[in-house]
Amino acid sequence: MAKNFSIEDGNLYNAPITTSIKRINKDIDTSFTAKPSTGDIYKVTDAAAVKQSVKNLLMTERGKTPFRPYYGGGLETFLFSLSTDLEPSDIENRVRQTIEAHEPRAKLVDVKVTIKEDYNTANVVIVFDVIGSTKRVTLGLTIARTR
Repeated sequence: MAKNFSIEDGNLYNAPITTSIKRINKDIDTSFTAKPSTGDIYKVTDAAAVKQSVKNLLMTERGKTPFRPYYGGGLETFLFSLSTDLEPSDIENRVRQTIEAHEPRAKLVDVKVTIKEDYNTANVVIVFDVIGSTKRVTLGLTIARTR
């Protein structure tokens, strides 16, 4: 079968035409610290931006984002369940579902949850790869109930 190309395509049989778009992950720093010289807010880039985004996603309560009732980790629901009836796999599953559904820049590698019943806390360690990068990020969160 013969291929028909226009003259604008050039000689496609010898050298393929390929393009790639380099995407830079950028976000504003949530500490909102101003630069002393200009007064602008600092930016976070690359893996730090994705790490900050994953943390904000997991710490957002479900139903708090307008028009997106399932956006957020909803980890606050586990705060009053940190007793013997809660399994670490419950929190792990919620973290996995949330990141896979709402953060396309992160490829989840591992989630580990340690529940400390005596202190009403759960430690969550999330390991993920940043898409389009070779960086592996480890994020540690503590879910704690205040008294």
